[in-house]
Amino acid sequence: MTDTEDDTDAVSTAQAISLDKLVAIHAKIKARQAALDKEIADLEEQRNEIRMAIKDQMKALGLSSVKTSSGTVSLTKATRYNTQDWDSFKKFVLEHEVVDLLEKRIAQTNMAQFLEENPGLVPPGMNAITSFDIRVTPIRK
Repeated sequence: MTDTEDDTDAVSTAQAISLDKLVAIHAKIKARQAALDKEIADLEEQRNEIRMAIKDQMKALGLSSVKTSSGTVSLTKATRYNTQDWDSFKKFVLEHEVVDLLEKRIAQTNMAQFLEENPGLVPPGMNAITSFDIRVTPIRK
C-alpha cells in the first residue's frame, strides 16, 4: 500500500466519523497534550535549576570543563545582541551600509498591511503562502 492510499484511507475514515465525534476526540487529545506540556515544562524547570547549579559550581571552582561518571560538561559562552533604539539602529545600518547585521525575515503583520495599502506594489522575489487551519473553541460549562 502506498502513502497516498494510506492518506486516502485516513481521510475516508475521518469523513465517516461525525463532526461532533471528531471535535470531541480533538478536545480529548488537546487536554492530554496540555497535561503532557505541563509535565514537560516542569521537567524543563527542574533541568534548568540543575544546569544553573552545575554552572555555579564550575565557575566557583574555576573549571571550564569537567569529566564526570555521567558525562563531560563544558562551559560555553554565547553573546546575544539587541537594541533599545531601533530608529538609531536603522539609521546606523543604512549609514554604514551593513544590512547584513539584520536577519533575513519579513515582518508578517507589516507586510500584510503594506500590501493592503499598496495593492499593485509587490517586492521582487516575494512569495506568499496562505493556508487554512481550524480553531476549536470548547463549550464553556
